Amino acid sequence: MNEIRFTTDELSTLREHGVVLFADRVIFDAQPPMPRQQIDAVQAQCAGPIPEALLALWQQTAGGRLDYDLSLEMNGNLEAISWNELFWNGSDGYHDLQGWIAHELELAGEAARESGTPWSGKLTHLPFGGFEYTDRIYAMVEPGAGHGQVIAWKKGLPPAWTHALHEDSVNTIAPDLMGAFAALHLEEDPLAPTGDYFSGQTLLEYLDDRHEEHGLDLDLMDKLVAFYSRAVADWRSPLAAGTLRHQPSLARVALRHAIATDDAELVAELAAAGVDFDGPLQGSALATDVAVGHGAFAAAAALVRAGAPVAADALRNIDGQIAPELTSALLANGAEPNVAAIVKCAACGAPASAHLIADACARAGIDVQTAFTADRDAMLLELKTTLADKHGHYLGQEGLAERIEHLQTFRL
Repeated sequence: MNEIRFTTDELSTLREHGVVLFADRVIFDAQPPMPRQQIDAVQAQCAGPIPEALLALWQQTAGGRLDYDLSLEMNGNLEAISWNELFWNGSDGYHDLQGWIAHELELAGEAARESGTPWSGKLTHLPFGGFEYTDRIYAMVEPGAGHGQVIAWKKGLPPAWTHALHEDSVNTIAPDLMGAFAALHLEEDPLAPTGDYFSGQTLLEYLDDRHEEHGLDLDLMDKLVAFYSRAVADWRSPLAAGTLRHQPSLARVALRHAIATDDAELVAELAAAGVDFDGPLQGSALATDVAVGHGAFAAAAALVRAGAPVAADALRNIDGQIAPELTSALLANGAEPNVAAIVKCAACGAPASAHLIADACARAGIDVQTAFTADRDAMLLELKTTLADKHGHYLGQEGLAERIEHLQTFRL
């Protein structure tokens, strides 16, 4: 990896534009260093010393924003952790730093009272980053073997959120803050993204604004982007070297790229390289679930051919014109037929697949016509209501109208 060094003057200029480099990562919208009295106020609320690395961070910046990828195993899922903010006092986020500290103290006090456990009134885990109320990053400040560990907490979502985490969960990111920052990475090159939304997008927009509205030098901006892009996960080198199967985290990045680009050849190459397709790839979703749900049908077919597991509810993820050949393959490899999938296929303009699933439902003893009519009418009502509201929808007005037409003209 090419070494990129910044001069003292360049770092000072970046600082003027709200950019700070820490532990080889980029913090933007970076605040001034945290005043000593604020650090002392935080320390007074902790059960042990604030870790040295966190103090070093605060001595550079009291907080700011991050724009990287991070995934952790949580309760059997593979969860994307949103670590978009380093909390600071006076921020306009869901809570500022002191607000989150007060929140944690209140929760700890309630837990102690409910359990009848003595409590010192001080924090054992210091919240210092995360995203709104759904994701939080803590430094362990309790004295002992775990002191300094950086831990992620993620809020569970209601059961209606398919494949999401359904109960609050925690896991350790790294033994210390430097390791936690090292875990932050980019799954895709922000200068060549595979989708409309990607990590790096917010930072690039911030830098564009600093250049256009505040005079950030373009060469320095490009140098910073090159520095930032060094965090792109390199799965291609170990794939070429035949060692990718020994690096499961990188292998998952490669697999997500194959699905995002609907690249059947890459899926086959990963399979030939011995990459394991078992286990969750996104939340609780298997690779085939993710591919089908994203309309990456070529990649999905390649996954099935390679022996990737197919979940029983895989057909519920359909949201595009799935070919009957893939539908047959999914049914033959463990996907269970259901009426909701018939309606989805009909709405998406995949009548042949809808009929295949309907036939499988009938063989399973389901009263297809009655159930289909009820589910179709419910979806039609939902689509028509959404179309009439004219609010933003990922399908757009034309897409909504097209699905309505497909449903109205489909016959079992």
